[in-house]
Amino acid sequence: MAWNQPGNGGNNDRDPWKNQGNKDQGPPDLDEAIRKLMAKFGFGGKKRGGSGGSSGVPAKGVGLIAIIALIVWFIAGFYTVKEADRGVVLRFGNFHTLVESGLHWRPVFIDTVEHVDVNNIRSDSTEGFMLTQDENVVVVQLDVQYRIVDPRSYLFNVVNADSVLSKATDSALRYVVGHTTMDEVLTRGREDVRARTLDLLEETLNPYTMGLQIVDINLLPARPPEAVKDAFDDAISAQEDEERFIREAEAYAREVEPLARGQVRRMLQEAQAYKEQITLEAQGEVARFNELLPEYQQAPEVTRERIYLDTLQELYRKTPKVLIDVEGSNNMMYLPLDKILEKQGRNVTSFSPSRVPVDSSGSNNSGSSNNSGTVRSSGRSGGRG
Repeated sequence: MAWNQPGNGGNNDRDPWKNQGNKDQGPPDLDEAIRKLMAKFGFGGKKRGGSGGSSGVPAKGVGLIAIIALIVWFIAGFYTVKEADRGVVLRFGNFHTLVESGLHWRPVFIDTVEHVDVNNIRSDSTEGFMLTQDENVVVVQLDVQYRIVDPRSYLFNVVNADSVLSKATDSALRYVVGHTTMDEVLTRGREDVRARTLDLLEETLNPYTMGLQIVDINLLPARPPEAVKDAFDDAISAQEDEERFIREAEAYAREVEPLARGQVRRMLQEAQAYKEQITLEAQGEVARFNELLPEYQQAPEVTRERIYLDTLQELYRKTPKVLIDVEGSNNMMYLPLDKILEKQGRNVTSFSPSRVPVDSSGSNNSGSSNNSGTVRSSGRSGGRG
């Protein structure tokens, strides 16, 4: 019974819309609305000419629906591949082909397309407590950057290639850290750990042909556990001081070594010059003796006297003070001021030579200029006496 149909006996309480006197028919019948809609498309209707009606579906309605469905299916097959992506076409779940970026078409319900980003670089990181070769625990973190170069291998050669890469990275890092001492991991050996991890990771992934290319890996500064961080900081500071002292010592060595080498060369040259000088002087003395020997053999006394005088003259020339003996007076001291100033390295060209004879009492002698000319003769007589 319809909702808007009143009950028997005028009982309007059975009408949910409280129609009075059948003035308001209420909403239309839902079944009737559906039948009218189906009739418009040719699916419903009663055939006239019989006692009982029967419904049927005309061929015109079926063809129209089929054409609309075909158009919708064709339009739904268009898809777009982004510039940075490659499309992997699967036909009934199996690999069919690769498509480049742009607008493409596929048969819906037959082909499916997987979009894979091949241009952008992806990043993955691993971190954890790791045991070093000297049985110490350090916290190490490593970032790996990679990109996809073969979408087919990336999707079908392994299950979840990103997860496989992450696990392989963690395994390679733990292996390298386990064969390295803690000091190398924390300080000077970080670059070596990074290079060894990269080589081992590539060696591990090559047999799987995952379609991935490792661009670079970055080993972040390792750190000790928080419980022993202060002690490790002190150790690292000591190592830095050691390296600084070594650099300072090397710089000092580079500064001092050229000076030392120059001094060595100078001393060698001086020694060589001294050697040549002594050799030449010895050769000259030998030559002079060879020339003097025949004269001494001919006149021994004259030669001996001449040698003696030459020797005294040489001694007086090197002596700044000379004591002479003047007949009939006290000893006098001869002060050659020009020789003294010359020995001290002063320029005495503007001074005239002064000869001041002084007696034993310290008073000047007025006859000193006259006695200065007799120095050589007095010296000779004094020396021979």
